Amino acid sequence: MFKKIGVIYHPMNEPAKKLTNELEKLLSKKGFSAWTCSSWDGESAKSKMEGTDLVISIGGDGTILRTAQAVLPGKTPVTGINLGKLGFMTELTVKETDGKLTQLLNGEGWIDERSLLEATLSDGNQLNSFYALNDVVVARGAVARVIYVTATIDSEPLTTYKGDGVIAATATGSTGYAMAAGGPILHPHSKDFILLPILPHLSADYCLVLPSSAIIKLSVQTIHPATVSIDGHTNLQINSGTVIKIKRSKHTLRFLRINSESSFYSSLEKKLKGK
Repeated sequence: MFKKIGVIYHPMNEPAKKLTNELEKLLSKKGFSAWTCSSWDGESAKSKMEGTDLVISIGGDGTILRTAQAVLPGKTPVTGINLGKLGFMTELTVKETDGKLTQLLNGEGWIDERSLLEATLSDGNQLNSFYALNDVVVARGAVARVIYVTATIDSEPLTTYKGDGVIAATATGSTGYAMAAGGPILHPHSKDFILLPILPHLSADYCLVLPSSAIIKLSVQTIHPATVSIDGHTNLQINSGTVIKIKRSKHTLRFLRINSESSFYSSLEKKLKGK
């Protein structure tokens, strides 16, 4: 049974802020301990997570991605209310909030576990690790010149990509940047993940679907600083010689859902067309 519930909202979305205030009052009235936080204040949200039984994310998929960074590596489930555009990861519309959210708070619903990628960056001096629900993107920086990214999989040399960069994406992230770059769509419960180049120039241009056990190493060679982006929100400048190790994490992100488990296929076309 839920006791402590957090609400993380998009701070630039006025309807999201209004709904957050309404939910905070509703949750308190129902006897829950409730806290709220802007999705742009990740450290503050993370500090509030201890003892939290459920996090309600109000915004769109971008807000979900920021919420995930606050939750991980914990196991607190997330339910998203969509005030964005696509809402691939969100669960409820605003109109459904009164009825279906009450059902969830009453203990109904099911847990949808999503695979994560774990990326470790090494530049010869220090190691930094990150979790990605959607993708890890290694890309050129502000200077519009190609970078070289040498890829190995399970210690076996694959190729050196020459282009704008490389995307490693989870099944959840397969409908995001990876799809825009020409990658396939994976069922969100798939444990496989994707590796594909961004605008390759006279180099390998195919996409790979890798098993969950695969370990990727990407070594960057560039004259100008490049970037690593984690879920589009954590963006780091990297220099030539940086190595990024990517693997499927032992952790998962848990969504609390109320809609049918089979709704992915029936809603896919509508969401891709923004309906």
